Amino acid sequence: MKRKAADILLVEDDAFEVELTLHALRKHRPHCLVDVVRDGEEAIDYVWYRGAYERRASAQPRLLLLDINLPKRSGVEVLAAVKGDACSRLASDLYESYRCGANGYVVKPLDFGKFDQVIAALCLYWLDLNSVPRLDGVHQSIPA
Repeated sequence: MKRKAADILLVEDDAFEVELTLHALRKHRPHCLVDVVRDGEEAIDYVWYRGAYERRASAQPRLLLLDINLPKRSGVEVLAAVKGDACSRLASDLYESYRCGANGYVVKPLDFGKFDQVIAALCLYWLDLNSVPRLDGVHQSIPA
């Protein structure tokens, strides 16, 4: 039996950062299903249903929280693979991320209080307020 598709994919290699993020997500979105992968290659496998993820739920997560500095492949390389574009390593991460198709770029605050606020705002916008296209071309908001 397949499990429900994840609402959020967290791509983070630092165990402390994973726990911090999951804590904030549980606080603000206790019913959201979160999948965690630890490196860039695993993230690409997840998105493209390869390897260990070839039989995961068919829907893609609605929110991708992607660290830039990852083992195996950087966050920018993951973004390029997800969006189907090759990125130059010479430009800044911010400009490259947008060039590769990112819909947003948020720098992770070091202070937990600010980090918690950022997670709340990201969830509010991307999971409640953002409208996404449906297959029939009509935009809709997706309730959390």
